[in-house]
Amino acid sequence: MTPRLRFPAALLAALLLAAGLSGVARAQQLSDDDDDDDDDAPPAVVKPAPPKPPAKLPFQELTAPMLYDFLLGEIAQQRGSAAFAAQTYLDLAKRTRDPRVARRAVELANFARMPELALDAARVWQDSDPASLQALQTAVVLLVASKRVEETEPYLAKLLASDANAAANGFMQMGRMLGGSPDTAANLRLVRKLADRYPKLPQAHFAVAQAANAANDDALALGEVRRAAALQPSWEIAAIYEAQLLQRRAPGEAAKRLAGFLEKYPDSRDVRLNYARVLVMDKRNADARAELESIGKRFDKDGDAIYAVGLLAFQIKEFGIAEASMKRLIELNYRDANAARYTLGQIAEEQKDWPRAIEWYKTIQRGEHALPARVRTASAIAKQGKLDEARAYLRNAGGTGEQQVQLLVAESQLLREANMNKEALELLDGALKQTPDQPDLLYDQALTAEKLDRFDVLESSLKRLIQLRPDHAHAYNALGYSFAERNIRLPEAKQLVEKALALSPDDFFIVDSMGWVLYRMGDLKGAAEQLRRAWRGRADGEIGAHLGEVLWMLGERDEARSIWQEAQKASPGNETLQKTLKRFNP
Repeated sequence: MTPRLRFPAALLAALLLAAGLSGVARAQQLSDDDDDDDDDAPPAVVKPAPPKPPAKLPFQELTAPMLYDFLLGEIAQQRGSAAFAAQTYLDLAKRTRDPRVARRAVELANFARMPELALDAARVWQDSDPASLQALQTAVVLLVASKRVEETEPYLAKLLASDANAAANGFMQMGRMLGGSPDTAANLRLVRKLADRYPKLPQAHFAVAQAANAANDDALALGEVRRAAALQPSWEIAAIYEAQLLQRRAPGEAAKRLAGFLEKYPDSRDVRLNYARVLVMDKRNADARAELESIGKRFDKDGDAIYAVGLLAFQIKEFGIAEASMKRLIELNYRDANAARYTLGQIAEEQKDWPRAIEWYKTIQRGEHALPARVRTASAIAKQGKLDEARAYLRNAGGTGEQQVQLLVAESQLLREANMNKEALELLDGALKQTPDQPDLLYDQALTAEKLDRFDVLESSLKRLIQLRPDHAHAYNALGYSFAERNIRLPEAKQLVEKALALSPDDFFIVDSMGWVLYRMGDLKGAAEQLRRAWRGRADGEIGAHLGEVLWMLGERDEARSIWQEAQKASPGNETLQKTLKRFNP
């Protein structure tokens, strides 16, 4: 039997790639082989013409040095020398000007974490295949990642001009493409420059509005989204985005904008849902209820609309509408019926019907809601005074290693709720001995240590967590808030909360922390602005306690009392709120 050579998959791919570079090389080899035949052989049949190379690919012979470099690069990659492999492929791409080689160089350079080399390769790729949208997009992504956003202009201009629909689609993706650049002013300059070429394209004005909003240019953002809406009055996205801008800056105006749109286009589902959300945020609960009922009737077979109605109704404690909506989803065989069952369990919990809540949670056996359902089942058991049974339920719930961590964190939370903070800390300390540096355990250890005034443990746990997970917004927030709450190290607290906000700008608890830091630093007006925003976004007891205190200190005592009353309705047992009310005795 003739032995067969075996090649590793990557090496075989390299050989095939190399072979694909030149049909002429293969044809020439066949011709050379024929020349070596016996001169007395009969005349050969006329060979077909050599195959043409693929379109837009270089027409060149596959040489021995070229094949050597292919093999050298692939073997280097297999042996863990990613940087050498990437450099080898880049050199080969520059010699061959072959887009496939350049693309492989980009892949290897990214794997080796060599952004400059990847960018060089992407430029070769784009130069050698100017029509490749993927090459253009790759160059843009790499330039943005290198914080050289203004150099993306020629690439983005080509992308936008690539076909009839490219500009409209491209401008709608502009925010995502530039999302990696922290220089919002440079982003805005770039988008405006590109949009100037498309003055009658609504999507171009919309992209400018997004970039202006990110750069905190409120007037320009509103002006541009309104220009987009004027060019395409029926465009739902523009109306919704304008309402979002108004909601943060001029509450009340957002609802008017959406209501006006619905007068002209009453069947706009997404605008109706956003209108209902705005009414909820404006605390116009009666109007919100009427709108939710209207949406439920108008879109009675639209699962996504019904689900949104149910969640909004649940948020404003309209439990009848919420429960009917979720049960309707189950009747309709909604694609995520477990989400509806989970919400039905929460609705029962809100009404303190613990057995019914448990019934709903136990119907969820698989999927992403299964673990949260087990945690809430344990909580419902504990709420009935059966803490030991709840802890046993969690310990017998099974699950993977990561799920076991979440169940242990849930057990520590049950202990904290029972004011057994020392036992909770002991539980977490024991778990961290077995799995040190587990992020969720470290975070929960910090929260528990705070309850016991063990601020040394809190600080060390959160600092270690930040080292392990520098993108953990809540770790920065918890540490900064702890300093502000104790009125110490306030400049450091502000820096920590600013970092948390940069990572999670729309987290209203982090916005609340910023307001509290500013209050501690004596900036009452700045604190009130941040806390009002947090309260509009989430009517939580602790946020209400903070906002009320700042308003009280500003002399706006009637409003402070009103906020505290609303906070008590939303979170009657909130510890921070109760302490605040006791101090001020309003």
